[in-house]
Amino acid sequence: MCRNIKVLHNFDPPATDDEIHASALQYVRKISGASKPSAANAAAFDNAVAAIEDATRTLLDSLVTTAPPKDREVEAAKAKERAARRFG
Repeated sequence: MCRNIKVLHNFDPPATDDEIHASALQYVRKISGASKPSAANAAAFDNAVAAIEDATRTLLDSLVTTAPPKDREVEAAKAKERAARRFG
């Protein structure tokens, strides 16, 4: 999975539109192999990002869990600690 795509489910506050867009953009970039599409492919690229955003919102709105919501700051601290252990 692309490292820049983050887990968006079960956070308090919920994922923002910007976070959903960034994840959709990274996904489309990854599968298309292009970080910036050519002018000929720009419309297809933008349509794909919008479709992935819609699908992501639908998924996040549909998921249910009994686990308590995660705190973004706590999760970020855990990730930083894992990175420090991994990379020294």
